[in-house]
Amino acid sequence: MKRILVNDPLAPDAMARLREVKGIEVDERKRTQEELIGDIKQFDAIIVRSATKVTKEIIEAGDRLSLIARAGTGLDNVDVDAAKKKGIKVINTPAANSLSVAELTMGFMIAMARFIPQGTASLKEGKWLKKEFKGVELYGSTLGIVGIGRIGQLVAERALAFGMKVIAYDKYPNVREELREKIELLSLDELLSKSDFITIHVPLMRETHYLIGKKEFEKMKDGVYFVHCARGGIVDEEALYDALVSGKVKAAALDVFEVEPPADELRKKLLSLKNVICTPHIGASTVQAQRRVGEEVVDKVIAELIGGGK
Repeated sequence: MKRILVNDPLAPDAMARLREVKGIEVDERKRTQEELIGDIKQFDAIIVRSATKVTKEIIEAGDRLSLIARAGTGLDNVDVDAAKKKGIKVINTPAANSLSVAELTMGFMIAMARFIPQGTASLKEGKWLKKEFKGVELYGSTLGIVGIGRIGQLVAERALAFGMKVIAYDKYPNVREELREKIELLSLDELLSKSDFITIHVPLMRETHYLIGKKEFEKMKDGVYFVHCARGGIVDEEALYDALVSGKVKAAALDVFEVEPPADELRKKLLSLKNVICTPHIGASTVQAQRRVGEEVVDKVIAELIGGGK
């Protein structure tokens, strides 16, 4: 009998499928980080989303552990090196929530360009600030996509449909041929200097930590619009704050933060600015994405532990 700990919630249909599989026992009681260190030795596999951090201490305590499954994109909440040293396989579902993140990115761009959150808030306060909310069109603007992987390419397709010019930077570009003909690949410095809108879609790794910092903001056009729906830690938030205050960045839309929930000091500074709109890391939080993520991770776990995945 294989024992699986589901430490972060999955879609009900996915959980139902997992419980139905013979040879698998499921425990879905949420454990704290401290409790995981004591309890992980009872399990052959653990399934997490972004809330649970699978640390070196947890991994080293996992005497039976053979599989760590991250339901979602990115593995920055799993100590992959520690798992590799112990021979524990680590898997994730990188494509399952890509469309939802791409759509949020487009929503952010429209919301910034047309002052939708600010207009809503002011109208609810009884104000009629029509003249103050003169926006810009996406049509004809240049969008710079930093990271042209799955999500970046989905954003590019949608931006092209809006009539935007799309340029992109990626250290290891692998763009579908039909899309490659419609976008221009540039160096990061070239992208920063030519973009009216910039959106970030790279994973958080050592080489991408603070990829966008003071020097990078200085190279951007004055009045650029900035979107960040990737991972906290890729953007230097202090440098972004300075760029917003100076006017270098016209507006920013943020779904991710280096510390989540954001620390009080950050909320008082960056998130209090009128030209910042933000959401609490909801890029993958759609009914469809949650269903796809759950189904995909369950199928992968079943296949890895006992075979028989779809």
